[in-house]
Amino acid sequence: MSSFPHGTTSTALAVPPALSLPVIEAEFHRQLHSYWPRLQEKTRTWLLEKRLMPADKVEEYADGLCYTDLMAGYYIGAPDEVMQAIADYSAWFFVWDDRHDRDIVHGRAVAWEELRGRLHLALDSPAAHLHHPDALVAGFADSVQRLYSFLPATWNARFAGHFHAVIEAYDQEFHNRIEGIVPTVDEYLVLRRLTFAHWIWTDLLEASAELELPDGVRKNPAFRRAALLSQEFAAWYNDLCSLPKEIAGDEVHNLGISLITHEGLTLEQAVTEVRRRVVHCIEEFLVVERDALGFADDLADGTVRGKELSTAVRVCLGNMRNWFSSVYWFHHESGRYRVDSWDDRATPPYVNNEAAGEK
Repeated sequence: MSSFPHGTTSTALAVPPALSLPVIEAEFHRQLHSYWPRLQEKTRTWLLEKRLMPADKVEEYADGLCYTDLMAGYYIGAPDEVMQAIADYSAWFFVWDDRHDRDIVHGRAVAWEELRGRLHLALDSPAAHLHHPDALVAGFADSVQRLYSFLPATWNARFAGHFHAVIEAYDQEFHNRIEGIVPTVDEYLVLRRLTFAHWIWTDLLEASAELELPDGVRKNPAFRRAALLSQEFAAWYNDLCSLPKEIAGDEVHNLGISLITHEGLTLEQAVTEVRRRVVHCIEEFLVVERDALGFADDLADGTVRGKELSTAVRVCLGNMRNWFSSVYWFHHESGRYRVDSWDDRATPPYVNNEAAGEK
């Protein structure tokens, strides 16, 4: 699908000045995977079939949350079945994040501990958990099993290792929030790379490119730095956009909140500092991207394998670039961040509290 500057809406979005990034709007042209309309429909159906959201919530909120838009703007060129598996997994991730939040808000420590253990088990043996009574576990098993089908067992093991670490980071966040612990800035930056699942989304670039990259390619300094910067941008821009939502919800995990708590910044100063870091990610990426593209050129050594690796690296780098625009517009299109329109600023309207007996 051709590039468009203002997301999937037909009217240009009014981005608040504090969140506006002219360089993204000018230099990171957004695209959507050609499969997107079908993707949206099928992920909506998958959420219903897997009982991950109630029918009324899916009907009212699923499309407006724009989860499929986010992924369809990132993994351009992925085969349709890969794109679908990634989109379903991403939708699951958001639902899991909401369950995690509700478990914290309602003090469900035992429920969280049970879920944590089950997710670890399902990650290692998804086929054995496809019919688990907890829909979140069964949905996770389904999406992971599909993701495992695209690349070799070595990639699967790497993905699993990365997600085991994500689960443990969510556990750390659970305890920090229950105990009211705001991480220091340095502690937060390390933890955020895990709770945002930096290396999961980067692993999935390889599935999109249909090739597992060898260690020597993945760990090339320019390639790895470009991957990290694309994810850091996304995590910190998310923090910038979600700061009002997370202050309303008594959150402790946000770069702005860490800066306010441990560096003595005012809210206005924290917003300015997070924005500065976000802009620096963009600027550094534009420099590192050139080095990484040069590395891709060097891989094309005249052999079939060299050409294959060079092409895959270029696909991955192109999608790292796409991540900037996709994340940017997602935050202004998705109902996930429209806190001012909610009846209760601390309770997202798309979550299902009643399923767990809360009111």
